[in-house]
Amino acid sequence: SDIHIKHKLQTSRDWVLKHMTEAVAFAKRHDLYVSVNAEDASRSDMDFLIKFGQEARDAGADRLRYCDTVGIMEPFTICEQVRTLREATGLEIEMHTHNDFGMATANALAGVRGGARFVGVTINGLGERAGNAALEEVVMALKYLAEIDLNFKTDMFREASEYVARASGRELPAWKAIVGTNMFAHESGIHADGVLKDASTYEVFAPEEVGLQRQIVIGKHSGTKALMAKFLEYGITLTREDAQLLLPKVRETSVALKRALFDKELVYIYEDFKDELKHGKDAS
Repeated sequence: SDIHIKHKLQTSRDWVLKHMTEAVAFAKRHDLYVSVNAEDASRSDMDFLIKFGQEARDAGADRLRYCDTVGIMEPFTICEQVRTLREATGLEIEMHTHNDFGMATANALAGVRGGARFVGVTINGLGERAGNAALEEVVMALKYLAEIDLNFKTDMFREASEYVARASGRELPAWKAIVGTNMFAHESGIHADGVLKDASTYEVFAPEEVGLQRQIVIGKHSGTKALMAKFLEYGITLTREDAQLLLPKVRETSVALKRALFDKELVYIYEDFKDELKHGKDAS
C-alpha cells in the first residue's frame, strides 16, 4: 500500500517494483519456487496492486500472496479483488488474513471462492495482534460449507490446539469455534432434548471428528430429559416424576452459583433429594 511505501519504506512505487522484480528474477535463476508477498494489499490502490502482480509474473513469480495486513477487509470485497487479481495476473493466489475485525476465517474462505488456492493459517488463530485465520476453522469450513475436503486428520485438532495453547501460554477459550470445550455442550432443555433424539438437530458434524465429546450440561436452562440422560451417565435411572421433582432444585442451585453444575454437585443434590423422599415416607 502507499501507506507502507511512504511511511515504512520511505520510497516510491517504482522503487518497490524494481527491487521486487530483481529479487524474483534472482530467485528464479536459482530454480526456486517464488511467492511474492503483497503486504497491506487490502489498503493498496487496485490498479497498482494489479501492476505489482503482473510485473511479478513477468519476472517469473509462481504465486502472489494477498495480505490483509491490518484485517480491514470483508468477504464480499475480498472475493472480488482476488478474482480480479487472478484474472489479471494468471498467478496462483495465497490468502493471508488477520482477525482485527473477527473476519480472518471468513475472508480466507471468500478468497478461496474468488480463486485463491492457498491459505496461510495458524493453529488456534495464533498470531500478531488479534491473530490470523485458524487452521481448524478453515479446514472444517471448507469441508462442510464449500465441500472441499483437504483430508486432514481432523480428530487430532483438539489435541493440537491444546498443545499450542500450552506451548504459547495462550489459553484456549471454551467457546472457541471447532475445538472449544463448549462446542458440543448442550444445556438448553430444547437443545438437549433435540440432540439426544438426533445429534444433527444441533450439530453439523460429530464431536469425535475434531477430537471432542458431546456434553449434556445441566444448569438453569436444562429440562427433565437432559437431567434423566445425565444421571444415566452416573448409572442412575431417574423416573420422569423424579426428574420433575429434582429439576427445580437443580435450577435454583445453578442460578445461585451463576454457572452450570459439576457432576459432584448433581450427585449431592440427588442424595439430598433421596433423603427428603425417605424422611417423607418415614413421617407418613
